[in-house]
Amino acid sequence: MDAVAVSMAIAISSNKSHYCYTALWFGSFQTLMPILGWLLGKTFLKYIVNIDHWIAFILLSIIGLKMIIEATKSTIETTKIYNLNINTLFMLSLATSIDAFAVGLTISFLHLPLLTSAIIIGLTTFLLSSIGAILANKFKKYLGKSAEFIGGFILILIAIKILLEHLKS
Repeated sequence: MDAVAVSMAIAISSNKSHYCYTALWFGSFQTLMPILGWLLGKTFLKYIVNIDHWIAFILLSIIGLKMIIEATKSTIETTKIYNLNINTLFMLSLATSIDAFAVGLTISFLHLPLLTSAIIIGLTTFLLSSIGAILANKFKKYLGKSAEFIGGFILILIAIKILLEHLKS
């Protein structure tokens, strides 16, 4: 669901239709991370599980703050809407799929078929992220210049949600 929300934020704040492209990145990472988690097993998981929420929080917050700063510039640049690049997509995909890494370990404990599970997770993420982005793009025209600010704010809220969920448990 984090990937869906981020896809929606991107659609709201972007000047291009990135539906399939963004969803493909998120779906790919959601497919790859359980496989990596399964392959790397308990040893590596012990180290990442204590900081995964901090990594996601920092990455999403930085990107969200950058979007908000760009949105609040009072020059001609205010009409410039957030442009997506590979580095940003990589960080967003990683931040929204870190938990999927731990899922890979769970898959091995439950003796579930790894590739089938990973493909189902990835396809579900792809489809829901595409649908979320399409719906968000429909509402973008009502938001005007505030779209980039809202997109950045949503990313920061997701970052805070991820951090709070992990700190509570």
